[in-house]
Amino acid sequence: MTGKDYRNRGFVFKKYEADELSMFDKLLDIFKELIIHTSGDVDEALDWLRELDNEYGITNSAYTLEDFEKDLKEKGYIKEEIQPEGNGQRSITAKTERAIRQNALNQIFGKLRKSGSGNHNTQKVGAGDERTGEFRNYRFGDGVEQVSMTESLRNAQINHGLQDGFILTEDDLVVHETNHKSQMSTVLMLDISHSMILYGEDRITPAKKVAMALAELITTRYPKDTLDIIVFGNDSWRIDIADIPYLNVGPYHTNTVAGLQLAMDLLRRKRNTNKQIFMITDGKPSCLRLPDGQYYKNSNGLDQYIVNKCYAMAQQARKLHIPITTFMIAQDHYLMQFVEAFTKANQGKAFYTGLKGLGEMIFEDYEQNRKKRIKG
Repeated sequence: MTGKDYRNRGFVFKKYEADELSMFDKLLDIFKELIIHTSGDVDEALDWLRELDNEYGITNSAYTLEDFEKDLKEKGYIKEEIQPEGNGQRSITAKTERAIRQNALNQIFGKLRKSGSGNHNTQKVGAGDERTGEFRNYRFGDGVEQVSMTESLRNAQINHGLQDGFILTEDDLVVHETNHKSQMSTVLMLDISHSMILYGEDRITPAKKVAMALAELITTRYPKDTLDIIVFGNDSWRIDIADIPYLNVGPYHTNTVAGLQLAMDLLRRKRNTNKQIFMITDGKPSCLRLPDGQYYKNSNGLDQYIVNKCYAMAQQARKLHIPITTFMIAQDHYLMQFVEAFTKANQGKAFYTGLKGLGEMIFEDYEQNRKKRIKG
């Protein structure tokens, strides 16, 4: 070897050490969690943060909660709006809304990525923008961006050599094989009846996290897919993705039929052939809106009149080729019987789950449903 002596050169491996988070970043992570629990109430979230700081000593004299609040405003995470009565009211910004959606995605979907869950592509090879790792010969009409320069140059060298100079012909060109990208239209139904905060368990916050994470996944990784989010209590209505952190349960019963009607109305307007409904609920259907506008309610057991209406909606969705996946956050025997009959009427799927693992189950099912609908 000439020149420098590389005999003593080599690689040195040592344990990876992550960069130390700044005090602001540590507090921001906690703040993002609290803001979901408080449904976007900045003052309440900061009050909770103050309680945690008093108990666990998170901050120090070099960086106080007052410094953190000042940085939140200066960095664009919160804003202060003057009310008509002259008082200032703090609220989170679009930057914070996006940050908590990304945080929810990392918490839920990050676990799936580590477990090796696959992307949801079609099984058909053809024009697309997602590479399979395979190559094929160039065909007229292939885009320049599909050409693999490494493989093509290699072919040119093998086929023509370098004695007479470099020659590259059309026969030498190789392109990356790609998959067709498919589309899926999903409606996510969230139960916001009063039971979602009863029995000493907060069920709405994990449901909101799942909705935010799914929204972030679809808008960033699968932008050709569509996601509509609806909530249902006594009635049902559609909400924007930006509204999710501010969701609260109400003094509502559970009008499952209204939610399904709205979900199917939204999906009928979609041009995609692949459609599905996800429903997160913890209670039995207990409410209907009658033709005269009045409510029919019955919270005592399973009302057969209401239940039959639910079965009819499940059958209607089946005729429209819209599978319904129910995530029941309860394991009462009589409710499980209802969900089994509802699922049979739709030929969909049902999961009986606690709050732990809800997000992972929904993400796995999203990809599996997508694959099955594409192949079908």
